[in-house]
Amino acid sequence: METKTKNNGLEAKNKNNNTKEEDTERTNWRVLVIVFISLVLDLLAFTVILPLLPSILDFYGSHAEENSLYHTVKTAVSGFRVLVGAPDTPRWNSVLFGGMLGSLFSFLQYLSSPLIGAVSDVYGRKRMLLLTSVGIASSYALWAVSHSFSLFVLARILGGISKGNISLSTTIVSDVTRPQDRTKGMAVIGIAFSVGFLLGPLIGAYFSLQARELALQPGGGAFYVAPALFALSLAIINVVFIAVCMPETLPRHKWAKSLGSGFSRAVPLINPAMLFRFTAVQHTSVSDVCGMQNVGVVYFLYLFFYSGLEFTLTFITHNRFNYDSMQQGKMFFFIGLIMILVQGGFVRRIKPGKEISTVSKGLVVLIPAFIVVAFAHSQSVLYLGLGLYSFASAVVVPCLTTVASSYGPVDQKGTVLGIFRSLGALARSLGPIFASTVYWSMGPVVCYIVGGVSLLLPLYLLRRVKLRTD
Repeated sequence: METKTKNNGLEAKNKNNNTKEEDTERTNWRVLVIVFISLVLDLLAFTVILPLLPSILDFYGSHAEENSLYHTVKTAVSGFRVLVGAPDTPRWNSVLFGGMLGSLFSFLQYLSSPLIGAVSDVYGRKRMLLLTSVGIASSYALWAVSHSFSLFVLARILGGISKGNISLSTTIVSDVTRPQDRTKGMAVIGIAFSVGFLLGPLIGAYFSLQARELALQPGGGAFYVAPALFALSLAIINVVFIAVCMPETLPRHKWAKSLGSGFSRAVPLINPAMLFRFTAVQHTSVSDVCGMQNVGVVYFLYLFFYSGLEFTLTFITHNRFNYDSMQQGKMFFFIGLIMILVQGGFVRRIKPGKEISTVSKGLVVLIPAFIVVAFAHSQSVLYLGLGLYSFASAVVVPCLTTVASSYGPVDQKGTVLGIFRSLGALARSLGPIFASTVYWSMGPVVCYIVGGVSLLLPLYLLRRVKLRTD
């Protein structure tokens, strides 16, 4: 009788433990859904502006006064255009102008991401996510009233500084997923990016068509107000959604002890050399430090070459195929659709421990993808290259992020992933400048072959990357 009672007690205890685990798992997947919705809202707002940039810059150019910030930046862009040999046409001047603003945006992310990550280790993820989301909403509000180019640039600066919400979302996924499920969680972020870049540019293209119609009317008008208000509405919805639905994913007992220690680790990371060494991550093993450094270098090199070639896609499709903004929007729709299918059907099913081999496959596919695009003189060949490119785009970043999230103490995950995200932002700020220089100096074939072959370097260095499994 006594033995039977003990067995019943053990069964009840096991049942309670299983129930708790199931409840925790349901809660964690609920957080992933919240992160997904939040990122989709954020990225839809963010990508709306992309097809509008040429029209926006033309608008400010026609309203700019002499000796204004617009003319200062235009002079710098013209100097760069002459240096690299780009043609003096309104279209490419606008593209290079937009590329410079994009590089500034990424550079600001590079500066802010590790700081935001470090502060989230001290005060929690939700507070910092709310703060950055409010900053992003404020940047759209400023854009809506930016009747001068200076205000527009200020809005972009505020948005770039606040864009640390992406690295925070990655950290939240790391908080709530077990190591064996982390790739699935990172795939959720990848799908959110694909959805945002799938639909956002199409919405922006619609606003771009409205802008052209408005420009033909007497008096023109500030056409950018409608898309700015649209982005602002999405951003406000996102702020409310986070405030109401997002739980705190870093338990209070795991918060870092002081803000001073967090900043003392993060502020010096403005120095790129310290960033690559992951200096801000303290009290960790030598093997952990080496692992973070190895994956950080691979991630930086990958995004450096990838972002540069991604940026020049608009050059080559316009030069060879006379693509307008709508055709380029359809091209990015094709890319985004494939990425969603790959991330939803393949990446989230990657078995734990297979992340590094999957990154290797992605890089192996991406190298011929860029070479195919280099020699593409027909739509079918171009889209073959874009299909390969889309597959690689869908798998490399989520898997590398999973590897990076396996390193570092629990109370410094925000710092680790903030640094990781910052390395990517630095690569994205430099890559387009490098690729544009090669493109206009040596031609598209050389640019894409050099970029594709250069990806052998991160592929080679990937051999030194190990996934931490303990």
